[in-house]
Amino acid sequence: MNHPNFLLLYVANPVASAAFYTQLLGAPPVEASPTFAMFALDNGMMLGLWARETVAPKAVAGAGSSELAFAMADDAAVEACYAEWAAKGIVIAQTPTRMDFGFTFLGLDPDGHRLRVFSPSQA
Repeated sequence: MNHPNFLLLYVANPVASAAFYTQLLGAPPVEASPTFAMFALDNGMMLGLWARETVAPKAVAGAGSSELAFAMADDAAVEACYAEWAAKGIVIAQTPTRMDFGFTFLGLDPDGHRLRVFSPSQA
């Protein structure tokens, strides 16, 4: 069975979004143009940022309808990531809190895509 290995986010400004994700991920895109940027992630996944107005066929989902999740080893790692992102000026939509699935916080990218950081609850 083939498994997904590429995630695309539709963005208003791929150049600005690429700058945001370069800062967030600590690495530059492996491909960049005025309408598209692509990042190679450490786990083998690719993250693409595609200019919303050039997507064909036209996308209908609104901002904030996508969420990227970043699993951390423990609660302390979540707290450390929260402090780092807040210091970078990333918009925080949810401060660190305990939920059913674990300890988490939520940031937003420039297009309102949700960036969830969490450490899973221990069973």
